[in-house]
Amino acid sequence: MPNSDQILGVILAGGRSRRFGGGDKGLADLGGQPILAHVIARFRPQVGRLILNVNGDPKRFAAYGLETISDDENPELGPLSGLLAAMDWAARDAPEYVAIATVSADVPFLPDDLVARLDASRGDGVAIATSGDRRHPTIAVWPTSLRRTIAEALDKRALSVDRLAADLNAVAVAFPMRNIRRANVDPFFNINTPDDLSTARALVAGSTEG
Repeated sequence: MPNSDQILGVILAGGRSRRFGGGDKGLADLGGQPILAHVIARFRPQVGRLILNVNGDPKRFAAYGLETISDDENPELGPLSGLLAAMDWAARDAPEYVAIATVSADVPFLPDDLVARLDASRGDGVAIATSGDRRHPTIAVWPTSLRRTIAEALDKRALSVDRLAADLNAVAVAFPMRNIRRANVDPFFNINTPDDLSTARALVAGSTEG
């Protein structure tokens, strides 16, 4: 099992945010900071290095000081194309990383022990996060040795991350609800719609975590 210095963190921020109404939902304000800033603050301490997977002009993310990569070779193919782009970047520019931890750009309440628990449970394979009765396959740790498998899935247009994780016998790691403002909140609550953003803003405005 690698230590955190050997795990590359990747925030998948290349989606089109259609349910949100378009644009970069990760840049929407949440408690005085962009949603993405909350994700970075919780995720960055857990990995050896953090990069962003984005599409379009990367300059709009320059304020975060993170390396940006795109999946322009496989546009519009979803999170697996971002994961493949991260694996290719690691192989070329940072071969010391033996695993990649992925999260989406819209999950501001991530657990502080996310990567450690996923990595401790996965053996030499894949581990994905679960909460309640939900699986979150884009929140996972993947060995870089799976690069060819992921490329083949993309070539076949087998784009379901959950199906691929199941085919790879991914270990499911359960995380408890978080107590935020005396409410039980899914730690992987993702902001897909404007209503979701309103809910997250209400939680952050009076946050008293237990």
